[in-house]
Amino acid sequence: MAATRKLTPEEVEALIEGLGSGSTSGSGLLNGSDAEVRPFMFGSDDLSLLGDYHALRMINERFCRMARSVFLPFLRIQPRISSFPPEVKTFDVYVQESDTFVSLTTSRMEELRGSQLMVIQPSFISLLTDSYYGGTTVQALKRYQGEFTATEQRVIEIVTEGLIQSLQTAWRDLLTVTIGVQGREENIQFASFVDGSDTVIVCSFVVQLPRGEPAQFDVIYPLQTLKPIASQL
Repeated sequence: MAATRKLTPEEVEALIEGLGSGSTSGSGLLNGSDAEVRPFMFGSDDLSLLGDYHALRMINERFCRMARSVFLPFLRIQPRISSFPPEVKTFDVYVQESDTFVSLTTSRMEELRGSQLMVIQPSFISLLTDSYYGGTTVQALKRYQGEFTATEQRVIEIVTEGLIQSLQTAWRDLLTVTIGVQGREENIQFASFVDGSDTVIVCSFVVQLPRGEPAQFDVIYPLQTLKPIASQL
């Protein structure tokens, strides 16, 4: 058996005196007049204040240049695409600001173990479909029905797959990501993306069309998806 060391009488006495006085090695810092103490509640820190996402802005700019070729077969031109600065908001707020009937594509970012959402307005889908079959881009078509046609669903599939490929390439300089489509939805109220109170980062893109109104689509990242690489962003 291993030998055990017993405390000496002096050590026992010093230990008892320390327990009786209730003093600790750090008590001087708390009792000093210069100490600043404020209450803190765990979970109350604002995770949205993680910087201005400068690297994410660069990824979006690179994505804009690559995404132009995705719309070339439909518009027969390479449109100019611009990106807005990323916005941080809750998903509930985004849903309230968005139309109910939109094209939603939920994807999985394997390396980050998180999800991603691509939102395209139905008027833009209608315009792409009409232009692909010989129409013009002078005026966007207004949509009021609550579902896409089979042809429009195929256009959505082609466009989103092309945009996802461009997005993977745009991310490559920062992180190699694999983005796989998980599902599609047409009603944002039924989107099983994140909880409504969860914080998301909204990246909006504007497609400038010749002699027509600009179109817009969004790429949404949950904050928890990008949090592991927040220092790089």
